[in-house]
Amino acid sequence: MRAIMPHLPALQVVVPLIGALLSALLRRGTTAWALALLVSWTMPLIAASLLLQVLTSGPTSYHLGGWAPPWGIEYRVDLLNAFILLLVSGVAAVMMPFARRSVAAEVDQDKQSWFYSMYLLCLAGLLGITVTGDAFNIFVFLEISSLSTYVLIALGRDRRALVAAYQYLIMGTIGATFYVIGIGLLYLVTGSLNILDIAERLGPAAAQSSRPILAALAFLTVGISLKLALFPLHVWLPNAYAYAPSFATAFLAATATKVAIYVLLRLFFSVFGIAISFEHLPVSEVMLALSVAAMFIASLLAIFEQNVKRMLAYSSLGQIGYITLGISLANEAGLTGGIVHLFNHAVMKAALFLVLGAIVFRIGSVKLADLAGIGRRMPLTMAAFVIAGLAIIGAPGTAGFISKWYLAVGAFQKGWWPLVFLILASSMLAVVYIGRVVEVAWFREPSGLAEKAKDPPLSMLLPVLVLAIATIYFGFDTQASAGIASQAAHALLAGIK
Repeated sequence: MRAIMPHLPALQVVVPLIGALLSALLRRGTTAWALALLVSWTMPLIAASLLLQVLTSGPTSYHLGGWAPPWGIEYRVDLLNAFILLLVSGVAAVMMPFARRSVAAEVDQDKQSWFYSMYLLCLAGLLGITVTGDAFNIFVFLEISSLSTYVLIALGRDRRALVAAYQYLIMGTIGATFYVIGIGLLYLVTGSLNILDIAERLGPAAAQSSRPILAALAFLTVGISLKLALFPLHVWLPNAYAYAPSFATAFLAATATKVAIYVLLRLFFSVFGIAISFEHLPVSEVMLALSVAAMFIASLLAIFEQNVKRMLAYSSLGQIGYITLGISLANEAGLTGGIVHLFNHAVMKAALFLVLGAIVFRIGSVKLADLAGIGRRMPLTMAAFVIAGLAIIGAPGTAGFISKWYLAVGAFQKGWWPLVFLILASSMLAVVYIGRVVEVAWFREPSGLAEKAKDPPLSMLLPVLVLAIATIYFGFDTQASAGIASQAAHALLAGIK
């Protein structure tokens, strides 16, 4: 065991990569699922060990091939990315038992092993983005996760899944191109690709080469914003979530955009924040405006959606607005709110999309009219929807309330008190779209499809209930979420101008 411990950062990527290769060689979907389950349950153990190391001993540096940074590729784990590693791997592990029956029902039998191969490849890419300390290596893992995501979406039986995958491919390619241009400009100025080294060299270089640095900031911000679906760069997301297989939708909603937000945090605060005073740039103001627009416009679009998957997709856009709002506040309370909402939203939205996956498994539809009376036929499943929905609204006693509380405190500390009312007003919009589903599901007579529905098998129901209970648990015990988020926010803000 002692021999393995130093190599945990590398194993965070190597294990799912090997799992993806082996899964592609398997022909039976059930066997591929078992392999994916084993890998998924292994990853949180590695991530938890890394987080414990960071909490006790400080940041961990792993040099690939024995080449010391900045010449070699470095995997560097600090409190922020250890937190994200545990979030991504933990949510994936909880959801994985749900996949066996859901994927068998929604993906053709001869494609199921490929589905699990792409899932593991996507997981490896997301974990690689989070763990690496090399800016170009982020691009490599970004493409690994993106290419596998395109396939996951396209494996949906609805022909519109192919169009959604193609839309995402186009937007994702544009985002990746912007990212590479931004990194190229940083390399031109600093001569390094190591994130820590870029930050050290960028400060002295900023006085003589401010234009390339500002151009790099612009390119990187736009490129990553495309990946995280920041309004108005969100065009790919609603269709991708609506027409992908249910498990793929839940996995991507809980993890992919969260990792992209991590990259934005890392570049803003650990790289550019050291070289540039954001007080002299309109970065915060632009991010604030886009965040508020996302909170309101996306929520309004969700209200009028008849497809509940698309409704929750637009809800995700609004919730991303809350996270980027915390980034734009750029004080400890606001940034804590953004980071903890990143965590809380992953748990809440995973629960909601898994509920929809269970409904698809039973009735084959997520149209709002077809859900009439389904709460009486699937009481435990829809109870989980209500709990996670309350968390999305930000009701006291749920994880969502904690996030919005920190955001409100951050706005007050900044002197932006009208922003508190905007947070409350946008939450009222969530009451409307979540309330529509609750009203149809619980207070109407069962539709023809819902009449014969019942709660899904235990392997599908248990992950849903665990995630729903987690939204309540983290609304009361915040040490593992808001506590670590606060420490991470303090560390990010410590080095900026």
